[in-house]
Amino acid sequence: MNRILVLGGYGAVGMHAVTALVSHLRTTEVVVAGRNPHRAPRVPGSTVVRLDAADPGDLATALNGVDAVLMCAELDNARIARACLERGIHYVDISASHQLHVEIEQLDELASQRQATAALSVGLVPGVSNLLARHCVEQSTTRQVHIGVLLGSGERHGPAALAWTLDGLGRLHGSWAMRFPAPYGERTVYRFPFSDQYTLSTTLGVAASTGLCLDSRLTTTLLAAAGRPGIARLLHRPWVRRVMLNALAKIKLGGDGFAVTVDSGASQASFSGRQQSRATGLAAALLIRDLPTMPSGVRHIEHLVEPRAFLTELAASGFTLNLRS
Repeated sequence: MNRILVLGGYGAVGMHAVTALVSHLRTTEVVVAGRNPHRAPRVPGSTVVRLDAADPGDLATALNGVDAVLMCAELDNARIARACLERGIHYVDISASHQLHVEIEQLDELASQRQATAALSVGLVPGVSNLLARHCVEQSTTRQVHIGVLLGSGERHGPAALAWTLDGLGRLHGSWAMRFPAPYGERTVYRFPFSDQYTLSTTLGVAASTGLCLDSRLTTTLLAAAGRPGIARLLHRPWVRRVMLNALAKIKLGGDGFAVTVDSGASQASFSGRQQSRATGLAAALLIRDLPTMPSGVRHIEHLVEPRAFLTELAASGFTLNLRS
């Protein structure tokens, strides 16, 4: 590939993805685009340009000569994905929104006709979680999958990620115990609307549930309380929402560690380390590197790469992979 365009490259995930792309694809031009180029972190080896993705003409100009687009934000993604696929440009999206995935999945025929690949569920959750689930299901005799996600409440997250987390509180009900790798141990996770649990029912034909907890037990307790119907409704009031988002951005009660653990019957697997944003960015970069060899159409990551090989390479960047059966 000669040129890769990164949208939403100003945030933590985008910055790590750009850094990894520059490192893995040394002969490829990596372009970071957005409406405010002065805000973009300067990653040596990358180029920064101005782009208003909401302007069709501006977007069309930016796509000239581009081989692949990495979407690290929610900017009318389905429309941008269509614009890419119509030109035969590969499209990779790290979004965790199930509804957004459904919209892009409708472009499968277009992607196949243009011999382009649209890759979804690319990141930590969904992404790594999907691959761990596929590994466990292939080793198991059951069609039930439980996914536990432990995130670091002390890691810096962008406004969009915090708002998405706040919106997810109270949407799903249920909790269960999951065992995470050291130093976390057994924790209670609370069902959360990550897209992997919906996707896996189609891609792997399993019944999946994904639960969330934070490394700080206190913050997890507060998270669970905020999911109660009465409090959840209160959090949707504009002024309460603003106060809550500001608090989430400023108060850091935990660290930057993370862990994803999956079990299906007697089969278990986990992936853990520090900086979930870095893990997501690296996963996206590794997948983009191999796009030219992947089948055309709209596909989720578990249908594009072999779990053990992909996760082993990702873990080599400072993470821990444990595949048990």
